[in-house]
Amino acid sequence: MTKILLVEDQPTAAAYLSKGLKEEGMVVDVAHDGPDGLHLLLTVQYDLAILDVMLPGLDGWTILETARRAQRQTPVLFVTARDAIDDRVRGLELGAEDYLVKPFAFSELLARVRVILRRNERSPATSEPTVFELGDLRVDLLKHRATRGTDRLELTPKEFALLSLLVRRSGEVQSRTVIADLVWDMNFESDTNIVEVAIRRLRTKLDDPYSVKLLHTVRGVGYVLEVRN
Repeated sequence: MTKILLVEDQPTAAAYLSKGLKEEGMVVDVAHDGPDGLHLLLTVQYDLAILDVMLPGLDGWTILETARRAQRQTPVLFVTARDAIDDRVRGLELGAEDYLVKPFAFSELLARVRVILRRNERSPATSEPTVFELGDLRVDLLKHRATRGTDRLELTPKEFALLSLLVRRSGEVQSRTVIADLVWDMNFESDTNIVEVAIRRLRTKLDDPYSVKLLHTVRGVGYVLEVRN
């Protein structure tokens, strides 16, 4: 049975989300402040943690960073009223799976929870690293550092967030809609080329100087990071 940790300081919201998740057959532990949430995350095995960002005692970012340093790799979904792009980028860089801005419909939360759970059925959370390697590419999420071979890649925060998303889901094609939503907190529109521009800029640093290309376009679908023969 799926076990969820919900860390939410607003009692009404916590009760509502907990009730909905339990009705879907999940076991839910609730913490109302940062220290209690961190304690549970470090001592109990969960399939997913849903963290608010602004919490009494410790914020959600600190909880996630502390857990990762303690080698606890439970997938994390942030839910928060903070909708600034920099906040979303920070969460992704720390290793969060997704970031949902309040207010949201429970159906949207449930859909994202199910996507994360399906993904981690293929790759258990206990084995997920904070350092990812693909060919000669190495990405350290905690140190905010990416290298190819001995060369350090000088990336902007958004470029690193984009690379982090792609490397954590290497081999899986990411649509423009998903990329725009997770990296820029925007709904993708067909006449917006922000994703294509960002991909092009990332390629100039990630692939152009090297003979082996890692970032590939899947026409009509999106982009994927993988080693191809």
